Amino acid sequence: MARLYSRKRGKSGSKKPIKKSLPVWLRYKPQEVELIVAKLAKEGKNAAEIGIILRDTYGIPDSRLLFKSKLLNIMKKSGITTEVPDDLTSLIRRSVAIKKHMETNKGDQTAKRGLLLTESKIKRLTKYYKRTRILSSEWKYDPERAGFFMK
Repeated sequence: MARLYSRKRGKSGSKKPIKKSLPVWLRYKPQEVELIVAKLAKEGKNAAEIGIILRDTYGIPDSRLLFKSKLLNIMKKSGITTEVPDDLTSLIRRSVAIKKHMETNKGDQTAKRGLLLTESKIKRLTKYYKRTRILSSEWKYDPERAGFFMK
């Protein structure tokens, strides 16, 4: 999602290599990696964390080359996805962290504005996910119960 007022997305971050074929040194088969993904998803990891673990621990540079689809689609196919998408969950965690900060720092006006912007992003993203039927139409963001999403 873009920044709220500038509509920019930022330029930092690493770029993936252009190579579109599997490396010859990869020793895992797609079925083995699928089992690893299922195990990590049952431990409560999201798709981004699973991708990082596959890269760092198992030496799998890109799961898309192995599966010919995204990691999240593999998780959906095996039925191990969460009800709430990862980006919405991280925004809810951020709002909970800001609220916790504001309990101890009541005069922090910058945090107050940050909470306002974060909650408006949550509302816009929720509206999008309801429209695309990723979230059910009854799902509602409740700031009082949002602490449930904190790890």
